[in-house]
Amino acid sequence: MKQIREAARKIPVLAETDVLVVGSGPGGLAASLAAAREGVNTILLERYGCFGGNITQAGVESIAWYRHADTIDVQGIGIELEQRAKQMGATDPEPQSQSEALNTELFKVVADTLVQEAGILPILHCMAVQTIMEGDTLKGIITESKSGRQAILAKRVIDATGDADIAHLAGAPWRIAPKNELLGVTVTFSLTGVDRKRFLSHVKMNPSTYKDWGVETSGKEDTMFSPYLKAPFLLAKEAGEIPGDLEIAGTWSRITEQGDATYLNIVYNLGRDATDVHDLTRAEMEGRKQAMWAVNALKKYTPGFENASLRSFGSSLGIRESRKIIGRYNLTEKDVRNQGRFDDAIGIFPEFLDGCGIVILPTTGRYFQVPYGIMVPQKVENLLVAGRCVAGDRISHSATRQMMCCTVTGQAAGVAAALSIKEKNHSSQVDIASLQTALSKQGVRIKR
Repeated sequence: MKQIREAARKIPVLAETDVLVVGSGPGGLAASLAAAREGVNTILLERYGCFGGNITQAGVESIAWYRHADTIDVQGIGIELEQRAKQMGATDPEPQSQSEALNTELFKVVADTLVQEAGILPILHCMAVQTIMEGDTLKGIITESKSGRQAILAKRVIDATGDADIAHLAGAPWRIAPKNELLGVTVTFSLTGVDRKRFLSHVKMNPSTYKDWGVETSGKEDTMFSPYLKAPFLLAKEAGEIPGDLEIAGTWSRITEQGDATYLNIVYNLGRDATDVHDLTRAEMEGRKQAMWAVNALKKYTPGFENASLRSFGSSLGIRESRKIIGRYNLTEKDVRNQGRFDDAIGIFPEFLDGCGIVILPTTGRYFQVPYGIMVPQKVENLLVAGRCVAGDRISHSATRQMMCCTVTGQAAGVAAALSIKEKNHSSQVDIASLQTALSKQGVRIKR
């Protein structure tokens, strides 16, 4: 790649803080709230104009769609996000589970409220572009925004970017799967003008199950209802209205009384590296094209959608997988499928896998413990990683990428960062017993 040399220059310091959280999806929100509640100064930095990550950017409503009667679920800030949204009138019942579907526009206000109540310093419209290092210790980041190039100095940094951007810039080891193995990206969309009663009547007469997904299940999922749509797109392909080699299928969520289908997760674009700006561009544009094919198919072949029209696209791609750090411990498929237990557990997550051709729902009370080691990168001090880019193999990623699991690692990262400052230890050396005690006081479930 051709290169140019950038001239050295002095950079003004935008802020100094105890804990800096970069990225405000479920993991970043949980991390910043947890750190602030431990009594340390906390900044939450976000490149877009609202907090919430995939919730508010891609419009992902289903924060806990795995939850059923016998689920042993997480506790802590993840549940708080769901319950607070419900209290503020920002949810409806999720159609396939005992959970809430988030109103992702109103969730922007929910997130604002939580951040302000916690005394967190919010910084929106600001992107981290470089790290400030002293040897192997991270001391802060360089930002770019409308205010120019500035620095934020921090005693601890939490990478909740989803793509391990800060870990990468700091020189921590990471991996990314080959393009042909990466989980697909999605351009989500919503429609208006849906005849809700007619559509739900059609669904009742023609119910879909997880067996229709054509993926590995445990068997019990094969008879469970899923809000899945595939038939209209097959009909459109047969009619030559959708290219024959294109796979369009997916799920719906809230259908409002006003006739809005608020979250359609239908378009699945494979072979895109979310750390490559050209791939991101192609995925956005190709995704919108495919979404319009899907809209036309829904209008023509799905009862209740005859008069529907496009309401909105997601503000950004729904990304499922990119960089993952190489951690002090790397979670495995065996851990997730066999109720892994760890001495450094910082929370639990139900035995829920969604991705890599597998759907297993936690209807039997099984769960695994989440170890602290998957958040601790190698070769960089005072950096913790939360969210989908924690360390683990391909199948375990199908669990740790889930939004509620991201809140588990986020809350633990926030508490650990705060405790390490108080203990005057590096974040990699935080006392696990003290961390578990502090997390329990914050309402986290570490075991059943």
